[in-house]
This record gives sequence, C-alpha cells and structure tokens, in this order.
Amino acid sequence: MSKIPWTPWHKVVHLRDDVRTGELSMAVFAADLYEVAMRRGTRRVYEEPAEFFALTYPTANLRDLARDIVLRLAGRTQKAIRQLELTYGGGKTHTLITLYHLVNDPAALPDLPSVREFREHIGIEPPRARVAVLSFDKLDVEKGMEVRDPAGATRRLRQPWSVLAWQLAGEAGLRMLHAEDRAEERETAPAESLLEPLLREPQRVGLATLVLVDEVLMYAHEKVSHQREWLGRLKNFFQYLCQATVKVDRAAVVASLLATDPSKSDELGKQIVKEIYDIFAREKEEGVQPVLKEDVAEVLRRRFFTPESIASRDAFRPHVFAALQGIVDLDENTRRNRKAAEERFLQSYPFHPDLTEVFYGKWTGMDSFQRTRGALRTFALALRDAEKWDTSPLVGPNVFLSERDRDAISEAARELTSVASKEQTEGTGHNWTAILEGELKKARAVQEELPGLRFREIEQAVFSTFIHSQPIGAKARLDELLILAGATRPDRISLEKGLRFWFDRSWFLDESADAEVKGAPGSAKPLPVSWRLGARPNLRQMHADACARVPDELVEARLLEDIRKLRSLTAGASAAGARVHNLPEKPSDIEDEGDFHYAVLGPPAASESGRPSAEARRFLEENTGPSNPRKERNAVVLAVPSRDGLFAARQAVRDYLGWEGVKDALKDQEVDPIRSAMLASYTEAALKKIPGAVTQAYCIVATISETDEVHAFKVQVGDGPLFQTIKADRRSRIQETAISADAILPGGPYDLWREGEDARRVKDLVGAFARFARLPKMLDRKAILDTIVTGCVEGVFVGRLRRPDRSVRTFWRERPEPEALNDSGFEVVLPEKAELTGIAPSLLYPNAIPDLWTKSDLSIREVHEFLSGTGVIGIDRGGYVENLAVPRTAPAVIDAALGAAVREGKLWLTSGPASLLGEDVPPGLLTEAATVQAPPPAVPPLALLPDQLTPAWSGNRTNALAIWTTLSQKAGKNLPWLTVREAIDGALRVRVIELEPDAGPWPCDATGAARIRLRLASTLPPSSPPPPGPGKPGARTGAADLTPGQIQDLAEVMGDLLKAKAGYELTLHLRVELTGKEAPPEATVAAVNEVLRKVNDDIQVK
Repeated sequence: MSKIPWTPWHKVVHLRDDVRTGELSMAVFAADLYEVAMRRGTRRVYEEPAEFFALTYPTANLRDLARDIVLRLAGRTQKAIRQLELTYGGGKTHTLITLYHLVNDPAALPDLPSVREFREHIGIEPPRARVAVLSFDKLDVEKGMEVRDPAGATRRLRQPWSVLAWQLAGEAGLRMLHAEDRAEERETAPAESLLEPLLREPQRVGLATLVLVDEVLMYAHEKVSHQREWLGRLKNFFQYLCQATVKVDRAAVVASLLATDPSKSDELGKQIVKEIYDIFAREKEEGVQPVLKEDVAEVLRRRFFTPESIASRDAFRPHVFAALQGIVDLDENTRRNRKAAEERFLQSYPFHPDLTEVFYGKWTGMDSFQRTRGALRTFALALRDAEKWDTSPLVGPNVFLSERDRDAISEAARELTSVASKEQTEGTGHNWTAILEGELKKARAVQEELPGLRFREIEQAVFSTFIHSQPIGAKARLDELLILAGATRPDRISLEKGLRFWFDRSWFLDESADAEVKGAPGSAKPLPVSWRLGARPNLRQMHADACARVPDELVEARLLEDIRKLRSLTAGASAAGARVHNLPEKPSDIEDEGDFHYAVLGPPAASESGRPSAEARRFLEENTGPSNPRKERNAVVLAVPSRDGLFAARQAVRDYLGWEGVKDALKDQEVDPIRSAMLASYTEAALKKIPGAVTQAYCIVATISETDEVHAFKVQVGDGPLFQTIKADRRSRIQETAISADAILPGGPYDLWREGEDARRVKDLVGAFARFARLPKMLDRKAILDTIVTGCVEGVFVGRLRRPDRSVRTFWRERPEPEALNDSGFEVVLPEKAELTGIAPSLLYPNAIPDLWTKSDLSIREVHEFLSGTGVIGIDRGGYVENLAVPRTAPAVIDAALGAAVREGKLWLTSGPASLLGEDVPPGLLTEAATVQAPPPAVPPLALLPDQLTPAWSGNRTNALAIWTTLSQKAGKNLPWLTVREAIDGALRVRVIELEPDAGPWPCDATGAARIRLRLASTLPPSSPPPPGPGKPGARTGAADLTPGQIQDLAEVMGDLLKAKAGYELTLHLRVELTGKEAPPEATVAAVNEVLRKVNDDIQVK
C-alpha cells in the first residue's frame, strides 16, 4: 500500500500500558465506593488518591459540585443535600469517590494537575471531614455488611442507619440511636432528633460530616420486594437524614439513587425511586450531572492515553486538518462550516466527535449500556485491538472492526451487540452479533469489488449504521455515515457505489427508506437519505431464506422452461436453412441424413471453451448409441451453456422463485403498502433478469473442428439472435451462400474427386460437406445444389442421369430439371470427358455461345466441329476469362437441336435454294454445306407497296409469290417464307393491301403463295396517324396511335390532365380501328359497337 497522507491516531497519542496489555477489566471501570471506604488495597486505582486523580478529569460540573460540597463542609453555604441525576454508568460513583478523597485527608492529596484544578476552582483548602459511605449495593438485606469506625475497627451491621452511625461515631453512634443506649442495632428508622446529634459528632474533633449515598435502589428493591413495609422505613430514614443534615452547618449528603443493575428499574423499582426522589427533592439543591457530552472525549483521553502524548492540544491541530480533508470532500455542510468543524474535531481528538456523540446521545438511553463506564470499557477493548492494525487518522468506527480477513466481529463490537440484544422489547431479544457479522461480511465483499475503498469504508458505514440504529427505531442520516467514514479520504463515487451495493444486498437494512428513491433513466439510483439496521429480517433476508428452500428440481424445471421459451436462442436459424432442435433429449432426435442441424442443448451439456462436455460429445458423435456413430458429423452445430453462465442462470431462476416464495409466505399476513410494492418490484425485476441470464449462459458452441475433433469455443453473446452470432464466427465454418462451381472440381480446394474420376454422383458431392470435417458446414443443402446447377449452366459440369431403361439424359449449359437433381443417380461429369445425349436448341441460337458465333452465319460443318469435343468456351470470371472444354456431341444430336431451333424460328437455315425458318427441316437438307444464321429482319408493311417493291406489282395487283421472289432478289438470297408471310400479314392488318375476292385461303404455307392474290387497298390508310383537323386559332394539338392498355392509362390520369390544363379547353378526338389476319365478321363489329355506345352513340365501327 502506498504511503498514506496522514498519521494514524496511535502514532500521535500513545496508549497507557494497562490499556495496551489488556489488564483492564470491566470491574476496573466500575468504581467501587465501598472498597475505597474500607481501604483494603484491592482497587488501588480508586483507593489511592495519586492513582485516582491521575485518571480523573475535573469536568466543569464536577468542579462545581466539589466546590459546593467543600464550602458546605466549611460552613460557608446552605447547600447541604445534593443528588446525582445520572443513569447507571454515568460517572456517579466516580464523582462520590472524588468527593471522598478531596475531604477525607486534604493534606495528603497528591500534587497533580487535576487536584490543582479542584483547589483553584474551590478557592479554599478543603476542610477535613469524616466521611460515612452508604454503599447500598454492598448491604445485604439479611446479613448487612462490614464497615469501619473512625478508629478503624470493623463490624458487620444490617441496617443502613446502623452503618451510618458506626462510621461516624463507632459504638457511641449505635448507642445514640438505640432506645436502651446499647451498642446494638434497632429495627426502625431513627428520627431526625437522633440523627442530628449523630451528624454533629465529628465536629467534636474538628471534622465536618459528609454522607455519601450510592446505589439506593439496589438495596431498596430487594428489601421491599420481600417486605413491603420497608418502603416506609426507608422513606422515613432518608426523610429524617435530609432534615437532620440541613440543620447541621458543616454536614452534607450527596446521594445517587439509581442502581447499576438495570433489572432493578422495573415497575417496583420505579415506584421506589419516585417516592425516595420526592423526599430528596424537598431538601436538595439542583441536581448534578458531573459528566456531560462535551466532557466525554477528555474523560476518554485521560483514561486511555499517556499524559505526555495528550499534553499539548495544539500538537493535534495538523492531524485534525488531515482527517477533515476527506470529510469536507464528502459533506457540504462541513465544508461550509470548516472552521467550526476544526475546533470541534480538535476538542475531541483523537476521537471522532460524531462517534462519541452517538454513544452519549443514543446509547445512554439503553438500560444495558452504562454511560461513562460502558464507553470506557468498550473503547478500551477497541483501542487495544485496533492499535495493532488501524491506519486511520481518527478513532472512529474503524477501531471497532476486527483485523482484516477475520469474519468474527471484534471483542469491543461484541460488547455492543450484547447490549443491543438485551434491549429488544417484549422479551424478544435478537442476535445482533450474528446480524452485524453478516452485514460486515457483505461489506467486505463490496470492498473487494471497489479498489477505490482502501480503508474499509463500507465496513465502517455498516458499524456506524448499527450504532446509530440503537435503541430500536433510531436511524442514521446519509450525511452522518459519510462523515463517520470520510476521514480516510475515500473516493466519493466508489463510496456511494459501495453503499448502494451494500444497501441492495443487506438482509437487515430497512428497505422502506429506498422505496421513494427514484433515479434518472440511464443513471445509478441515488442513495437513501436514512439508514437503519433492524433486528427484523428485510425482504432480502426473507428472500435468501426462501431461495434456500427452493428445491433444485424446481429450479431445473423452471430453467428448462425458460430456455425453451427464449426465442433468441433459435431465432433465424430455420429461416437460414437449418433444421432446429430445441432441447433434444437424445442424439437420435437429431437425424443423421446430411441436412444442417442446429441444436440448443440443456444444462447437462454445459461446457467450457476448449473443454466440451461428455454430453455435448455424445450428441456430436453418436446417432442412436455408442455402437451406431453419427456419420454426418460436420452438419451439426450445438449451442450449449457455459458452466459459469449456467450457475448464473440457475441463480437468476432461484432468485425469482425465491421472491415468489416470499409472496406465498406473506399472502396471509397484513403487509404495509410500501413493503408490498417493493416485493412486487423485486419479483418483477428478478423475472426480467432470467432471459438475460439464460442468453449470457449460452455462449459456448460445440461442433466438429476442421481437424475432425469435437471442440468447444466461446462466442461473444450480444442482443441479436444467437444463431446469427454463431454463424458469423469463422470458427463455426458455416457457409451460408453457394460456393463457386470451380471449388468442387478436381484439384479444387475441397478435394472432392478421387484420382482418375470423370464423374461424381451429386448425392455424394452434397453429402461430402456434411460428412467430411475439412469442408465448410453448408447451412443449406440447396446451396450445394445451386452450385452444381450453376456449374451445369455455366458449362463447368455436364449433368448426367442414367435412367432405368439405360437411356442417358445430359444437361450442359442449361438448368437440370428438379426431378433429375433429386434422383439419386444424377451425376456431374467433367465436360472434357462427357458426351451429350441431347443439347438444348437454345444453346445454338445466334450468339447464345459467343465462342461459337464468331461470324454472322455458320456452316453445319463448323457447328459440328465446335461440338466435337475439341472446342472451348470462355467464362468471364470478373477480371479473367476461364476456358472450359466443350463436351463431345454426336452430329445427329447437333442436327436435331439445329432442326428444333429452325422450327422455333430462332435459326434461319439455307441449303442450296432452300431457305427455312419456323418450319420443319426436311431430311437431307442439314448437310455440312448448309448454313445457319440469325433470322432476317422483319419487312415493314409499307415496304410491300408498289413504290418500294415495283417488280412485284402489275398495276395495283400482285400475289404472295411475286412479293416473295422480289424480296429475295432484293435481299440477295432466298428469304424464308415465314419472313414474307409475316410481312404480308402485317400489311393486311394495317390495310395497306387487301386480298382479292378470289384469293386462296390466308394464311398459307409456301406452296400456296401463288394463289394469294393481293391488291392495293381501296383507301390507303396514312402511314402515320392522320394530322389533326383545323383547330381554333392558337390551339396546340397532338396525335398518336394508342393501344387499349394506353387508353386505360389515359383514363387513370385524366384527373391530373384536367388539373394540368389550367383553365384551358381540352378536346380529345378518338378514332377506332378493328383489324386482324382476316376481316372482322359482322358479329364482332356489332359487339364492339354495342360497347362503344355506352361511351358515345357517335362512335361506331363501319
């Protein structure tokens, strides 16, 4: 630990040897007036004036009392009767002993500072007096007690007046009281007339008379409880004694009525005290309290520390400043009033003034705590033990702690817990020792979490709260705790955080103080204003007990339910292609068929990174049992909990069930609204923590590694679905998208082909990814099939299916049919090793294979050569071109595809004079000299008119054969009949030409072309829409041919069109034309006109 910026208190003030060695006992602090009077030498610290006054602090009230008594004994005042108004342990007996020594032998008083203070304050030399001591706590109700007469002779006497008489005048005193003048005791209280001469007797030898009365209640309670008439006798005795004392000039009585034993203050004791008190009240002056609150620190200083170390008050000042530095940083009020605080701490140094005030202000009201005596005893134990280890600048709550790393509380703290345990009401004491030990243990755990608290500040706060919480119902303010724990300069943020941690974990803090504390969203909850430790367990302690009673089986069942319901563990997995298993019971629940499986296992599979559990291994390695191992191991990924995470999740479940248990325990009890609301809040908060705890627990992935070993690794769990996190981790080796076709070729990265293989079954290729650990885990088997399909389409593979009838179907540069892909016999073949049994006609379409169509027309020979097994095609791979072999194809297969392409109208075949398109190719025409090319461009309808095709026309007439011939001549080669037919058909539709009445049937094949006689249409339609008629001056017009669909579009935008015209008149002109391959029949014309009438009667097709 680094050097501390202050000096520990025990390095400034030094403990007396008797304190350090532990020689002091409770009896030493319990002053015994009787032993002083008997002078037996057993209690030298009280019997010897030198030792006694060395430890005595002349408080202001004690000096005043001594002055009044001495002046009375000197005959200078009328104040004859004084009563000490103190509770037990408040210094009353010490006060009586002080008076005894001051006047018993004044000439022999030691020359000590305290004696000089008394003499200076009194102002005269104390007169010598004969002192009679009535120590009622030593007066046995049956046998009495031994006392000394002025000559030193001892005698055992039973009655209090006899004890008084023997000490003042010996046998003569007894005779003065006896009815027959014998030196014997009498049973009744002597009257004033007898006591007055007795009190004057010492004056015959020049002595004053001082009667010291102590512990009256101890004797009176015992005597009266057996003989009620003795209450009257005692009342009479004190009545006569007081009256007689007042009449004797140099006599005084100083009395303490209460008993040291708190048990005597029952109803009978209170009655006795009241009646005797009333007697003294008639004669006494004002009551005296020798030790006040401000005197406590000095009393303690003088009793515990060597005179030399406490001689200079100014020497304490720098140490006070050092201690206050930490306190002013925590408490605003101390900062504002620092000057006054410095003086207050200086007056109390080395004791923390707030600590002594707590004992004086709160603990003195507790019957079992004896004011000064209790403080002396407690502090003596605390200082003795703390000197060995404490580094604090002040004697504060720190000295009541035990040494570090000790669970048991200190002996001094045990003294206080013993007192507190006796103070419970209705006889229901509680074990404050166990309560304080438990709370201090929690404080130590908090301090371990907060390195900024180096001097046990939370433990100090716990002890401070304990002493502030006495007697029952008392409490501490937050600022009081901060001031008591602040001398060691703790970091404020750490201290407040630590106090919050302790409050939230405490079993005995009053939790209602926190009910109204509200924090801002996103910030830490503020600390409560008041702090009280109670003997009744709070909800957290009840919760801890309830948690201990929750069966493990119930926790496990609830945990499984929460795991099963937590959607984030499985969300997105099924949609991504995985088969999902939520908490499977056995390995066989996960099929071994090659599909990708994602399973969330239960608690028995808990693992750690690098250490997969036996249960996780079993699910990855077994199918139905050890004798039936899993084959497709690479297709299984498991999500399992970590052991630490599982513990936390179980704890979260147990916490929630514990709160439910508390609710059940309180359901038949009357619970205050604050406690009920807090219980509901705690229960709801515990329930909300379960999903998060379960989510964090499932941070381990178990699967097969690239080296074919079962391995487990940890992933960083976030807010998103767990499967997405697992999938994104490269250690999972999950492949979501299709791989490239090249990757599964021989020599590719996946090494799927055996030496010398030309073909592989697709089933084996797909299954390899699920079986072999060296391959990525394919999330969706379809992705592998997509790769194979892509390979077939690109020409990387040739798909081949051997049918049961021994026929073969191949697929090259085309997509295989689903039925073929799903067939177990479907295989892929390397293109250089394959022979196509069929080829898609579309592959031979112009430019379908650019490497084939290097010119506009190809001879059949060139096509055959390209597909003979020697050709290559180039595939653009984005930066480079990959050359792939073209599989060998028989000419007959090629010719069949060419014929189909011609028939489909995609290829134009010319062979000699033959020109074919869109029709079957007659046998024998597909010679190697024949050529194929793209279909000729379409002939527009107006290109058939006489001005464009003059040789075909004779006047205004022609026929289809003439048009065909002329178009072919114009093209330079025979055009296919399909091209000519479509041109004529288009001209007929637009009514450029029309059929002669005696023309052959239309449309027709090439053989009927000569019979298709044509003529120009009687009224030629314009080649473009007719120009709009003359409009109004300044009008803007436009025209176009519209399809029916465009008319519908126009209707939809009509509203916008009307808005756009901006106040101008808009007129639409409509022309309807009905055409077809044949003239429309009248029935069709009538039907069209019927529909048009619904719009406007003037619109009619003629």
